[in-house]
Amino acid sequence: MNDASKARKPVRGRFITFEGGEGSGKSTQIQMLADRLNAAKLRTITTREPGGSAGAEIIRHLLLSGMAKAFGPEAESLLFAAARDDHVAQVIVPALDQGTWVLCDRFTDSTRVYQGELGKVDPKLIRAMERVTIGELKPDLTIILDVPVAVGMERASKRRGTATPDRFEGEGVSFHEKLRDAYRRIAETDPKRCALVDANADPKIVADRVWAALRDHLFSVAAPREVETTKA
Repeated sequence: MNDASKARKPVRGRFITFEGGEGSGKSTQIQMLADRLNAAKLRTITTREPGGSAGAEIIRHLLLSGMAKAFGPEAESLLFAAARDDHVAQVIVPALDQGTWVLCDRFTDSTRVYQGELGKVDPKLIRAMERVTIGELKPDLTIILDVPVAVGMERASKRRGTATPDRFEGEGVSFHEKLRDAYRRIAETDPKRCALVDANADPKIVADRVWAALRDHLFSVAAPREVETTKA
């Protein structure tokens, strides 16, 4: 490969994850951000966890149906890890390597919160699974959408309609309060990666807040990384 070919190698895409409790508006905000990035001529894909790849979608059904709950949080963690391993290898890393921005509904923070903080799974086990499934991969930015529990549960109920609540929607108020607190602690302890966004507002207002967080965390360093690639 000559120097000219090396110079044309795509700049690695950015990996942005969205986290938050039930009804926080992740799906809506991911799509609104994707539309905005596409309008800026940036290639994007949207994906989700658990799921996002053929193998992971099969495991998603098992997890959200509640069939795995009887085996305990450790077993659930292993299933999430298996789904993530397939998702990362088949979808996320190939897209990033091609210069595509990946917007993902949930990632490792969900496991740390749902199974770690609330399920009391040993943090050492969770870290070990992360080393196996994601290696050095980590989000460039994590948007944590924050809403009062009552608001989130009402939204989730309206979205669900007459359908049966999934494995996590069906948990009680105390569970969701602890969930919100855990996410807020993550945002507080890792401010360079995480942006806590007040999502208790009209979706367009929240989208502007997400865009501002993206600009503040990433846009100021995007240009130097592109320049370095051009010089390679």
